[in-house]
Amino acid sequence: MTIPTILPALDAHYDVAIVGGGQAGLSMSYYLQQAGIGHIVFEKYVQTHAWRTQRWDAFSLVTPNWQCQLPGHPYAGGDPHGFMRREQIVDYLDGFIAKVNAPVREGVEVREVAPLASGGFALRTSIGETTAGQVVVASGCYQEPIVPRLAERLPAGIVQLHSADYRNAHSLPEGAVLVVGSGQSGAQIAEDLHLAGRRVHLATGDAPRCARFYRGRDVVDWLADMGYYDKAVSEHPLREGVRDNTNHYVTGRDGGRDIDLRAFALQGMRLHGTLTDLDGTGLRFAPNLKANLDQADAVYKRINASIDSWIAAQGISAPPGAAYVAPWEPDPAQADMFDLRAEGIAAVIWCIGFAPDFKWVNAPVFNGRGHPVHARGISSQPGLYFLGLPWLHTWGSGRFSGVARDAEYLAEHITDLAGAPALRYA
Repeated sequence: MTIPTILPALDAHYDVAIVGGGQAGLSMSYYLQQAGIGHIVFEKYVQTHAWRTQRWDAFSLVTPNWQCQLPGHPYAGGDPHGFMRREQIVDYLDGFIAKVNAPVREGVEVREVAPLASGGFALRTSIGETTAGQVVVASGCYQEPIVPRLAERLPAGIVQLHSADYRNAHSLPEGAVLVVGSGQSGAQIAEDLHLAGRRVHLATGDAPRCARFYRGRDVVDWLADMGYYDKAVSEHPLREGVRDNTNHYVTGRDGGRDIDLRAFALQGMRLHGTLTDLDGTGLRFAPNLKANLDQADAVYKRINASIDSWIAAQGISAPPGAAYVAPWEPDPAQADMFDLRAEGIAAVIWCIGFAPDFKWVNAPVFNGRGHPVHARGISSQPGLYFLGLPWLHTWGSGRFSGVARDAEYLAEHITDLAGAPALRYA
């Protein structure tokens, strides 16, 4: 897909403007079309851009295909318990794009959204200005790749890239690779490099992990039966705090399996604590490797134990579960510093996530960390909504599994509000 080179002028006004042409924005368009509400979708690049350009070659879903439940477009392939690879995901999304046929303006960046005193919003875009009665911010919260300032002090000869720009091991220069961060992307990219025969150093964090399969089924299947994916954020023990949680690392690669960093260590991967500083060519790590591994394993065991309890309570016949036994322990005497040149580090991949960028939304609806404050996507600013954020309402809100439910809910609210006098325009 390519951005059009000639862009027609904007209308003076739209009933609803949706900012973002990913799965969230397109889901919103689907339900607004069902409701007969006029709208426009602004997409800075092309529809579902991130899935096309910010995934490595061997990327696969970490949740089974049956969880792909975009509105009017559920997964219909022959492998519901498998895990689509990147190119298959793009094909699935292309089918969704064709089905929705949204009124999208690709190649248009929304640079400011601001409430109007008379009601509605003013929008300043890369091709001009317009207004809208209501606005749905569906651009996600993964806009700004996080790279620490110490990266500026790395030797010039070392290639640096963010996980969003990693493609494969062969695209990196020869030599060892340092992966910083052990969340979903970091753990999977470290595995990708490891399987390609590269020497890998992994600076771990406090990300949790979970089993791929347990007691005869995918853990996701068990958790779905247990109602975990239907639990509202208001019912979660952490409440809104769960939105800041790091995702569990596991993989859907090659049919799906656990990711056990301890097993990687046995196979030659060098594990370290959290990266804290750089002194010349010397990297320093926190002495928390054991704590990071133990914490991840504790979550793994706790999830399995909750499945055991569910099976027992429901009287389900299932194969027995195997208790996890750690196959490797870090050496307490391991140095918390190593020299980049001595270790032959040729590349560093930053896998420490993304930061939200809502600076262009000029409305008083954000907390001190720059995250929107909302109730199931509805902000305190009348007519301003958010969609596609992690735990917007449930675990699946930012994923293929739950965004449809949130979009339908917001569409109902938008439809109701569209009749309010302050939002009627000639």
